[in-house]
Amino acid sequence: GFHQVSEESSSLLQTAVSVLQSAYLDSTSQDGFQYSQAILVENDVFLSELKAFAQAKEAAGYSQEELEETFAFLLFDNEEEAKEVCQTGLRVNSSSISTLGDPAKGVYISKYADCLHPRPWYHGKSGYIVICKLIKGKVKVVSENYTTSYTCPSPGYDCHVAMSRNNVPSKTSDCQAFEQSQYYVYEVSDGSTAERPRQICPYIVI
Repeated sequence: GFHQVSEESSSLLQTAVSVLQSAYLDSTSQDGFQYSQAILVENDVFLSELKAFAQAKEAAGYSQEELEETFAFLLFDNEEEAKEVCQTGLRVNSSSISTLGDPAKGVYISKYADCLHPRPWYHGKSGYIVICKLIKGKVKVVSENYTTSYTCPSPGYDCHVAMSRNNVPSKTSDCQAFEQSQYYVYEVSDGSTAERPRQICPYIVI
């Protein structure tokens, strides 16, 4: 469900904003965004599945670093879409991107809070950001694949990322910056991929 409590929500908003600001790709974003309200997503099923995922992977010998909870971000134009993902979870076949892996076998989620869309954010545009908790697990760096024979989830891994381009030149297009800053997250068990990878848990809508 959704939870709005007035005095809690101002501190929740502060928490959310600090999470977002610590995940900006571009330092000039600090002044460019205004956030109005934050809603805590309370979905016990997703939280318990996130824990179960972590426990299973810990038992499989994953390091603390691989099990660390981090944040990732989704952008929606309207509140209904944002709420739906909080209720049903981030499911496969929800992405128009396919460069890091088959969208029918995994989900895409943004690493940066100011790089959420292939096109630049224009002044006056508004939307809803869902901040998710993410356990990346074992991450495989893959080269971007622009063909229609999609890259499959890699056995023994949980997440694909694009080859690092830390020195992203300013001439990189918004679309490229967006594609390069995605996590492709999947969960494979017994040879089949999960509809909803357990390692992503919606946390706050803002």
